[in-house]
Amino acid sequence: MYDVAIIGAGVAGASIARELSKYELKSVILDKGSDASAGASKANSGIVHAGFDPEEGTLMAKFNAEANKMFDVMCKELSVPFERNGSLVVAFDDEQLEHIKKLYQRGINNGIPGLSLLSTEDLLKKEPAVNPEAKGALFAETAGIIDPMLLTISLVENAVMNGAEYLFNFEVESIEKEQGKYKIISGNRSVTAKYVVNAAGVYADKIHNMVSEPAFTIKPSRGQYFMLDKAEAGVVRATIFPCPSKAGKGIIVAPTVHGNVILGPTAEDVLDREDVGTTDEMLEQASAGIKLLVPSLSAWRNNIRIFAGLRAVSDIDDFIIGEADGAPNFIDVAGIKSPGLTAAPAVAVYVVSLMAEKGLALNINKSFNPIVKRQLLIDMTEEEQAALIKTNPLYGRVVCRCENITEGDIVDAIKRPAGAVTMDGVKRRCRAGMGRCQGGFCGPKVQHILARELNKPLDEIVLEKKSSYILTGRTK
Repeated sequence: MYDVAIIGAGVAGASIARELSKYELKSVILDKGSDASAGASKANSGIVHAGFDPEEGTLMAKFNAEANKMFDVMCKELSVPFERNGSLVVAFDDEQLEHIKKLYQRGINNGIPGLSLLSTEDLLKKEPAVNPEAKGALFAETAGIIDPMLLTISLVENAVMNGAEYLFNFEVESIEKEQGKYKIISGNRSVTAKYVVNAAGVYADKIHNMVSEPAFTIKPSRGQYFMLDKAEAGVVRATIFPCPSKAGKGIIVAPTVHGNVILGPTAEDVLDREDVGTTDEMLEQASAGIKLLVPSLSAWRNNIRIFAGLRAVSDIDDFIIGEADGAPNFIDVAGIKSPGLTAAPAVAVYVVSLMAEKGLALNINKSFNPIVKRQLLIDMTEEEQAALIKTNPLYGRVVCRCENITEGDIVDAIKRPAGAVTMDGVKRRCRAGMGRCQGGFCGPKVQHILARELNKPLDEIVLEKKSSYILTGRTK
């Protein structure tokens, strides 16, 4: 019997799990994937938004503004790279200039500090690569960039360190109400909990409908991206947005915390909640949008990865957070689209307070430790590297040459709390396979290390899902 079961190990569910671990509670994270951050949290822009975009009075505006301030301390505690690089919304005509003025005022109304309107001259001084045809821009100094996968994973790690449990490959098939408790069923496995948090992303409506009458619908929106090699590093310093439209915030150009450049996303409605394929049409649309913002930049030159992610867009134009009708102590955390990544820490605090109002006892966990220690060999000083290699020779063997990731780094990614069990799980934790060759050279070695450390046959090591096998068996 658990006090709280959290369905979904994306950034929202992971944030709630960590917040709950600050108290003496028995909680469990359930996810249908093989790892944390296997859904929308692994395929997004990695932007911490300032908070000027959401409409005044919405939950999106409230939690964006509150959570933005939390990232400096949280990321330091969790050993997650975070940089406040600022963002620019660029206008190309008089109508767009008026719109960014509205965004500026909305930001003021939302309590967002560090906003300013720039002339073309000021814009180009700040970002010389931006299209000189721009008429002006809105600058937000508190916007930032982050590794969204590592953030989500570190939140889960910290929750587990502090007593939470996790069950991956746990696809919820049904939920039964049992005398003030909920029995959550996946195949021949089940979990019983007094409180349930539904943070199931694009499946949140399906989970909600297992315990309550339909109240909202999730309509997945697919966004397609380009990832450029570090050879393009420095082309822009801030995150560059076009003027937003009804479709979303538009095609952006942004640096990443690891020195790459990310371009995208597009926006298109899809019916399949697992459809993360890319298309020529949308990629060309993204390429054209990039050229508008930064004419010198090519989506195809130095491109090392094309990928897509799904946003959990609901038919209610706001976050959906609250108790489901007719389902006491079942809390929906749904429709967490942009700025969901930014808002997640504040959403977690609010959700825990909602459960407390419903009777969840919040006794402080006096042994709670907020610190996750993680450091790759490449990020250490020469003296630290030498000392570590002397202690553990595995750190002296470079496996991923693109990112300079060692066998010691990879073993650590596997052995950590809620550690990696797949190729992509290793990649998300220590970047082995994230470089220019995208695992073309280091992939087989990483697969062998996983098999050895997990004591599994080599052909049982998969890329991500059970169906994404790499080897089918021996031929000789």
